[in-house]
Amino acid sequence: MIGKGLVKRLAAAFVVAASAFVAVIALGATLYYALQLILPPLGAAALTAGVFALIAIIVALVFLNASGATDDDLEDEPSGLGARAYTLFRQRPILGTVAALAGGWIVLRNPALVTMVAAAFAEKSHIRSRR
Repeated sequence: MIGKGLVKRLAAAFVVAASAFVAVIALGATLYYALQLILPPLGAAALTAGVFALIAIIVALVFLNASGATDDDLEDEPSGLGARAYTLFRQRPILGTVAALAGGWIVLRNPALVTMVAAAFAEKSHIRSRR
């Protein structure tokens, strides 16, 4: 099967994402209950939310490359679909991740769509392309 490696990589990525989600939830609960020992519950909740907001801002700045790179620095746009996807993930990891999750959600909602797309890619064209 051609996509066997891709399916394994996607499954591994989903496992890592789910593990990270569980870890973040557990960290938030731990921080909240630890702060609740010295603060009232409302203050502990506010401080926990503030800490996670600060972490989100730091992660966003790191991923959005706040070094001031302009669009003029970007290379020429790749021609193939695979090369375009690779460039998207390399230059804009958050947007690439959201696009992959949206694609996965669409596939889960409509599995027949996968067979239609696979059939369209596997179908050989009868028209010769000129290069």
